Amino acid sequence: MRGKKRAVITGMGIICATGQNVGEFRASLWEGKRGIKRVTLFDVSGYPSQVAAQINGYDPLEFFDKRELRRLSRTDQFVLVAAQEAFADAELRPGPVDRERIGTCLGAGAGGMLSAEVYHRQLLEGGRARASLLLPFIPSYATDQLAERYDLQGPRTTITTACSSSATSIAYGAELIKVGEAEVMVCGGGEALSELTFGGFCSLKVMDPLPCRPFDARRQGLSLGEGAAVLILEDRERARGRGAKIYGELLGYSLGGEAFHITAPEETGSEEARIMKEALQDAGIEAREVNYINAHGTGTILNDQVETLAIKEVWGEQAYQIPISSTKSMIGHCLGTAGGMEAVASLLAIHHHFLPPTAGFERGDEVCNLDYVPLARRKEVTIIMSNSFAFGGNCTTLVFGKEDR
Repeated sequence: MRGKKRAVITGMGIICATGQNVGEFRASLWEGKRGIKRVTLFDVSGYPSQVAAQINGYDPLEFFDKRELRRLSRTDQFVLVAAQEAFADAELRPGPVDRERIGTCLGAGAGGMLSAEVYHRQLLEGGRARASLLLPFIPSYATDQLAERYDLQGPRTTITTACSSSATSIAYGAELIKVGEAEVMVCGGGEALSELTFGGFCSLKVMDPLPCRPFDARRQGLSLGEGAAVLILEDRERARGRGAKIYGELLGYSLGGEAFHITAPEETGSEEARIMKEALQDAGIEAREVNYINAHGTGTILNDQVETLAIKEVWGEQAYQIPISSTKSMIGHCLGTAGGMEAVASLLAIHHHFLPPTAGFERGDEVCNLDYVPLARRKEVTIIMSNSFAFGGNCTTLVFGKEDR
């Protein structure tokens, strides 16, 4: 990365089950608040798991008028709510002078699937199905809506690599800044619960009937979640020149594929270890310099074991000293936006000097026997690794650090 520009984060916005803005989210991380409860968006009575991190108490009319809502899925709404907060947080007001230098790259999962399900039910019930419900069906719709709302005419793309999507969007956005293709990139992603997604994960038998317990010996699977996270990435010199607040810097990243199985990770953890080593190399730092790992940590038996084995391969004996936690234990697995939410959590940890916990963790097993931070703790953090290891072997690791470390 020598000779390239540097990408820093100057604004963040989030909406999830434990907080509808960054302030609430930060407080919930410190408290270890869990947002995983019974789902009410659709009927879950016939499923083996009936819980997820659903956003409750959200009123779309606080943000949109009725006409707008006819063309926005739940996912799109979440993205635009988070984007509004992120732009305000960054004190960034795109204008005609720089709109071609501001790009958009979001990660996506199921897109407007929930709206499509409503359309399908209307057809089955014999009524008049509202065609506008199908507009947001394509995953790129949220990206397009965000860019149109803020008149952003720079590079635009949508990334769909399962649950590494929004982490990959951050890596891609940062790279565009570093090579001079953009001065600002709006990155992150959004995801809404849908019955298709919920039923699909239940059919895979990877859903815990209780709120998920990553790395715990009693874990039985994951809990799904929903929401959006939007981050404003900016050229460091531009940010400094306008006196912007800087949460941290993306020091490096690695993208890679296991080429092993569509749903299961490679069991030795060697491929995840390779991705983490490459991210460290890209960042130009040693493993011993990392203060904290924000783990992928889904709560499934195999995934948590494999990630732990990979960490042990990279850090050796030091693995037993480095704190590791899974924020999915509180906000669920938010699929297309999981990596974006975990990026926000990581940057808050750097900016506010604390480690988020793995809520619900009590005891590990013979493989998962590291420091999984059962309770939040105060700690000066300068470098964080954030892992996103997705279906299909789509692996992304991000390395964040203090900009002035």
